[in-house]
Amino acid sequence: MQLPKFILGDNTDFPEAIYIVHTEYPRFIINLDKVEWLEEFSKEDENDLKSETQALIEEATSFYDREVSRYED
Repeated sequence: MQLPKFILGDNTDFPEAIYIVHTEYPRFIINLDKVEWLEEFSKEDENDLKSETQALIEEATSFYDREVSRYED
């Protein structure tokens, strides 16, 4: 099965939260202010990811903004 790069998610137990799930490596879930990594990283990986993290979060935020705007139209 091929998954999209980002998926929006919600949960009735957390009605105020909207989650963005990043399905590609490095996989993570972001709740617009907190990132939960779904991977375990070595120290070497952590250093490499620092440079990528900001770009991935910005991309996730842009995805969220695009999706929300589609609901509003």
